[in-house]
Amino acid sequence: MRRASAPRGDARRRVVVLAVALVAVVVSVVLSLSFGSRPVSLDQIMAGIAAWVRGETPADIGALAVQSRVPRTVLALLAGAALALSGALMQAITRNPLADPGILGVNTGAALAVVIGIAFFGVSSALGYLGLALVGSFLTAFFVYFVGSVGPGGTTPIKLALAGAATTAALSSLVSAVLLPRQNVMDEFRYWQIGNVGRADWETMGIIVPVLAVGTLVALLCASSLNALALGDDVATGLGVPVGRIRIVAAIAGVALCAAVTAVAGPIGFVGLMVPHAVRLLSGADQRWLLPLSALGGAILLTLADTIGRVIGSPGEVEAGIITAFLGAPVLIAIARRTRMKAL
Repeated sequence: MRRASAPRGDARRRVVVLAVALVAVVVSVVLSLSFGSRPVSLDQIMAGIAAWVRGETPADIGALAVQSRVPRTVLALLAGAALALSGALMQAITRNPLADPGILGVNTGAALAVVIGIAFFGVSSALGYLGLALVGSFLTAFFVYFVGSVGPGGTTPIKLALAGAATTAALSSLVSAVLLPRQNVMDEFRYWQIGNVGRADWETMGIIVPVLAVGTLVALLCASSLNALALGDDVATGLGVPVGRIRIVAAIAGVALCAAVTAVAGPIGFVGLMVPHAVRLLSGADQRWLLPLSALGGAILLTLADTIGRVIGSPGEVEAGIITAFLGAPVLIAIARRTRMKAL
């Protein structure tokens, strides 16, 4: 009876977590629309959204403030979901608890490619940023994985984390080297480099949404195969899973999700590290639940981080990337302490 009731209990717990996450998404959206340099009421939120749907400009200043916050709220939801999903994918395909787009240097690789494109080739379109970010992210991911696999023992969590940290430091130095002599480029991207959703606009989001949609669909389709990978390559192969192909496809989806977000919001770190770990504690390691719940959790986290940054920095704002870094650094330390150091 206990064995029969265990799966039922797990399913019930996951449904509860899903319901709570959906409610939390709604709450985070309401908070994001409510707070900023000017707090607004629920009536003004509804008036602002209604006017936005009709394509009108509201007369009430509070409703107008809400309307101006809608794009950044939508971008925070999309970016948070994509980053958390990217982190969950990277942790699944590498079986590495420290895998995260920021820690593995993928964010910084995308940032360097975008900065080089602007400084040397005059790239100024959102589509150009997206293409450069994709190239930079894929090259960085390949390089970090290669460096992390060198030496006895092959690829280990600690070696990958160290390779990512070293690569991130090197690429950050290159970004500074490109920017410092070019004041105009530096002024334009100082704000972007920290990681922020404050410059959201519908045209830019329209460019990245197809990438995010395809990446999310591919990730969800890989969920069952990723469950098999968790049992080990030999077992997964015995179950008929094409291990190499699944790893490549899932890695491409994860890097593409991260690159698309970085192209429009800058390198926002730690979302892909914190959220999958929290979801795993609440709902277990089944990727069929972990991936969608991570996406919801990432959307909640980044939306709240952006809201908190606006509240504590009022009348200005503290960038969302700073808030997530402040929250994520202790999580990284805690996870690293639990990882067996003999993996070095």
